[in-house]
Amino acid sequence: MAKDRPEPELDRELSDLPSELRWREWMRRIEAVLFASAAPVPREDLARVVGQGASVDLLIGDLAEVLTDRPYEIACVADAWMLRTRPAYAPAIRAAADVGDQRVDLNEFDIAVLAAIAYHQPITRDGLKDIFGKEISRELIGRLHARKLIGTGPRSPRRGAPYTFVTTEQFLVAFDLETLADLPDREQLADAGVVGAGSQAASLPHVP
Repeated sequence: MAKDRPEPELDRELSDLPSELRWREWMRRIEAVLFASAAPVPREDLARVVGQGASVDLLIGDLAEVLTDRPYEIACVADAWMLRTRPAYAPAIRAAADVGDQRVDLNEFDIAVLAAIAYHQPITRDGLKDIFGKEISRELIGRLHARKLIGTGPRSPRRGAPYTFVTTEQFLVAFDLETLADLPDREQLADAGVVGAGSQAASLPHVP
């Protein structure tokens, strides 16, 4: 049966092509991989489809220029790349395409807790309690987990070795951040209404 046939070995070097055509083909391969992937693709994976020694960063840069007039763009997330629809086309997509409900859809306090995790990670539930002055429910933590915005971090060295929480790659994607260094400072959070200026959550530290 066809499905039992071995996959042909990928010709990474494309040595039979002129250098300009070779470069274009490598760009197309990267675009195809990003198009087919449901998650950001790291550099080491993209390097598997291009010639040895070819610069993935330069290929990504050239591909980004080619896509300038397209309704989608390349986005960098945690040193990996993905294709993302440009914000200007979001209304058209919502009007005509069945993409499901992709909103973060969290209430204000959920967002405040998520922000606290982002700034203080890895952090335990007791650590969150110290910030907000009250117990953070397992249900709230579960909502953030279910949306894949947080994950389990290393065990705390405290008595009982409680679990800690950290943000995920999906958190960066959802809030359009390249790295955690792009997190806004506390004044920006307050201005955006994410945390109240007088709340304990507003005491989140500045990003180094």
